[in-house]
Amino acid sequence: MNLSFFDQFMSPTILGIPLVMVAMIYPWLLFPYPTNKWLNNRLTTLQVWFSQKFTKQLFTPVNMKGHKWAMMFLSLMVFIIMINLLGLLPYTFTPTTQLSLNLGLAIPFWLMTVLIGLRNQPTMTFGHLLPEGTPTLLIPILIMIESVSLIIRPLALGVRLTANLTAGHLLIQLIATATLVLLPIMPLVSFMTMFILFLLTLLEIAVAMIQAYVFVLLLSLYLQENV
Repeated sequence: MNLSFFDQFMSPTILGIPLVMVAMIYPWLLFPYPTNKWLNNRLTTLQVWFSQKFTKQLFTPVNMKGHKWAMMFLSLMVFIIMINLLGLLPYTFTPTTQLSLNLGLAIPFWLMTVLIGLRNQPTMTFGHLLPEGTPTLLIPILIMIESVSLIIRPLALGVRLTANLTAGHLLIQLIATATLVLLPIMPLVSFMTMFILFLLTLLEIAVAMIQAYVFVLLLSLYLQENV
């Protein structure tokens, strides 16, 4: 019984073929596209408003050189939000619960920000590894510590997203199982558990959106340091 709780994190397959790519592409099919009409519908208007607000809030502190990343970061956040939200539906698979996928998103973006810093301002990029006024004896130790903290950034991005989504999904399944088990034995307690499950689902919806925003926000902070 305990092992079945983790079946939801296994990639679905048909005839031995993984369907994780279908799970990643499907959210884009549900996203509304602008039309050539004079007036768009409410959903498309809300989409444009959300894109403008998010881009303005995220890239206001970033230098003008980093504004070219706006479309890429916006697409990344919408992609992660849609996958996270669709993964809350019954009988669905959430690709962002896989650490390999999250690291596959975090490492290239983090590496691009570092390479941009090394190309455009190498002196300032290497200067982040050693604070000004450091005593001579502490220079090797601080360089090693700052290098490790720099390299561990993409790992922290991937683990944060994976851990939050995995914990939420497991908790929802545990409470849902308890609700079904308690229903014939203690109906009142079962209904109370069901109310807790409803509140937890709302919390998980918020977590799904917040974690996508935090993922892109941290990437924009890494970009700000290198442009």
